[in-house]
Amino acid sequence: MHNARTGESMDTIYWIEGDYVRDALREVNFFFRDWRRNEVKQIDNRTIDIIAATHNLVDAREPFLLLSGYRSPATNAMLRSRSGGVARNSLHLRGQAADVRLNSRSVAQVARAAASCGAGGVGRYSRSNFTHVDCGVVRTWGG
Repeated sequence: MHNARTGESMDTIYWIEGDYVRDALREVNFFFRDWRRNEVKQIDNRTIDIIAATHNLVDAREPFLLLSGYRSPATNAMLRSRSGGVARNSLHLRGQAADVRLNSRSVAQVARAAASCGAGGVGRYSRSNFTHVDCGVVRTWGG
């Protein structure tokens, strides 16, 4: 995965033979941090699993580009003031959501793969060229 905002890359094995790798999860938490405030929050393992499964399903060679992982309350409020598409109680605030992009796949392709996991929310943001995935209630939206 590549972080669009910080320029960092991460190629971490976070799960081996049925067990999560604690040190790798700490790296994931840092990678998904709120880069505007440099705040780290524990990312829900289910979100990471959905992202990994989605990547496998689209059979892409390139890593996902992470546009947004964890958001602090201050960052979320700032983004809400600029856009009507940011939820007040966004799952990004809980470390349970990510906005991702693959240049080699369309938003529709990524969203279909994520939705096929049947494990959380999937939002299509075609005009902004990203897919939202979260580990909340199963639902889809966007176009």
